[in-house]
Amino acid sequence: MNKIMLIGNLGRDPEMNYTPSGVAVTRFSLAVNRVTKSPEGERQKETDWFNIVAFRQLAETCNTYLHKGSKIFVEGRLQLRKYTGNDGIERTAVDVIMNDMEMLTPKERQPESGSDAFLGENDDLGDLDDHPF
Repeated sequence: MNKIMLIGNLGRDPEMNYTPSGVAVTRFSLAVNRVTKSPEGERQKETDWFNIVAFRQLAETCNTYLHKGSKIFVEGRLQLRKYTGNDGIERTAVDVIMNDMEMLTPKERQPESGSDAFLGENDDLGDLDDHPF
């Protein structure tokens, strides 16, 4: 089974393009915070970044309603993609192909397009040891 579920904040505004056959494709980055404790017991916040790709109607929805800083739940699958960098070296990228999405930022707190709003201090999930899942 290839399934991934993430909750995070958009790192940049979504970018929508179309395939030659006219299918909408939207891409954006998602920052997922993780809070751990150091051996001394101090809270440490780490951030993982994911490349998210949406197709068709979901791509158009993301492009219309999501902005940098929006908090969302993403469900999808991982896909490996090979490409050659500008330096001529072949690399592998991991993308999350989104199947479903839920917007978690309340409408009144949605940032305007192009704003610099991002991860606020209270926008993380807290200590994961405190959650029942």
